[in-house]
Amino acid sequence: MMELNLYGWVVVALCAVMVGISKTGLPGMGILFVPLMAMVIPAKQSTGMVLGILILADVFAVSYYHKAAMWRHIIRLIPATLVGIVAGYFAMKVISDAQLKPIIGVIVVVMLAVNWWRNRAGEDVPTQWWFAEVMGFFAGATTMMANAAGPVMIVYLLAMRLPKVEFVGTSAWFFFIVNWLKVPFSVNLGLINVASIKLGFIMLPFIIIGAVLGIVALKKMPQKVFEITIQVLALAAGIKLLF
Repeated sequence: MMELNLYGWVVVALCAVMVGISKTGLPGMGILFVPLMAMVIPAKQSTGMVLGILILADVFAVSYYHKAAMWRHIIRLIPATLVGIVAGYFAMKVISDAQLKPIIGVIVVVMLAVNWWRNRAGEDVPTQWWFAEVMGFFAGATTMMANAAGPVMIVYLLAMRLPKVEFVGTSAWFFFIVNWLKVPFSVNLGLINVASIKLGFIMLPFIIIGAVLGIVALKKMPQKVFEITIQVLALAAGIKLLF
């Protein structure tokens, strides 16, 4: 970590700001830092480095939105998410980042297309038991393997048609729980170590800046603009993962 040059530190700091914004204001922006971090830190190593930053950002998010979470959605998702994390843990041993990223990209783009079609057709919010199970599994697997569950959660929470504050609060608490569930698996894989923990604390000022910017942005952004923005971010991230 300490061998990063100036360019590397600037990229990591930018990523920390983006994580802060994504946690408190614009879910989906967080996925954009995944390819950025991989530019300056080896891909699998960057997964552990990013997790430390994510957990610190989660603390700010849940502190601010501690009353905004819709817990029924979180409770429905967590069991399948844990199964997805375990699957992702074992897959990390055999699947490379190059193989994983386009898979995630296809999933995200397809689900966004289905969500768009459902809204145009006036379809009801999916209430079948399997919807939460499938989305939870994909969220767990993708977050374990690439910290890339943001777009998956965007699709699920958009389908639930939550107001923007409840949307961000539910997402914040979900990832706070999930990222801690990932810690023992990441330690076992050697992805979390002293260097990754140290990097998280070094980036703390930039995480705080991003978190404040996210809160301000969310307050000023109308609900419709919020929904369009996070869908565009998720689509951009999905397309980026394809290439």
